Amino acid sequence: MKSFLIIGMGTFGHHLCRALAEQKCEVMIVDRRGEVLEDMLPLAVSAKIGDCTNEDVLRSFDVGSFDACFVCLGDDVLASLEVTSLLKELGAKKVFSKAEDDIQAKFLLRNGADEIIYPELEVATSIAVSESSDSIFDCIRLSADYSIYELEPLERWLGKSLRELNFRAKYDLTVIAAVKGETIRPNLGPNYVFRAEEHLLVLGRIEDIRKVIR
Repeated sequence: MKSFLIIGMGTFGHHLCRALAEQKCEVMIVDRRGEVLEDMLPLAVSAKIGDCTNEDVLRSFDVGSFDACFVCLGDDVLASLEVTSLLKELGAKKVFSKAEDDIQAKFLLRNGADEIIYPELEVATSIAVSESSDSIFDCIRLSADYSIYELEPLERWLGKSLRELNFRAKYDLTVIAAVKGETIRPNLGPNYVFRAEEHLLVLGRIEDIRKVIR
């Protein structure tokens, strides 16, 4: 069973704690304000009130024993930078730090963050992409360049297979699954035939997606 440390129990910290608990992970939560910890007590294995910009406070948590530490202090830029740096100095295996913008993300990475979390950006990107096109139904951002898109098959693809279309080479996109209602069919072979009733989960860059649906 994996264990995680969450520092900062704002809205994102709450959602993260619930999600990790649902995955049967052990979660320790920390915040300066005791009242924001109370509703998470049934889900966390440990809850502490403390200022994590204080090295002695962080040291007492044995941060190196956690599989990963999450710094969810995006609104408090200075504290986020300080805590991220201290976690790495104290031997944290992996540090995820929440950022509000690219400038903050750049400094967090310089201070030792292994990965940056952009919760607002992820939601904004998904909504913007899906609502700006009648052919894109959802978007999951994986990196600055690549995302997974839910598309409806183009009419010219229907009845043809991935091999017939030479899909990956022609479009520089990878079909990773077919979706029909709540059913997802992954690991599609080259003989998969496009059907009007199925949507596609496609991995690629937005510029390549737009070339296809234009």
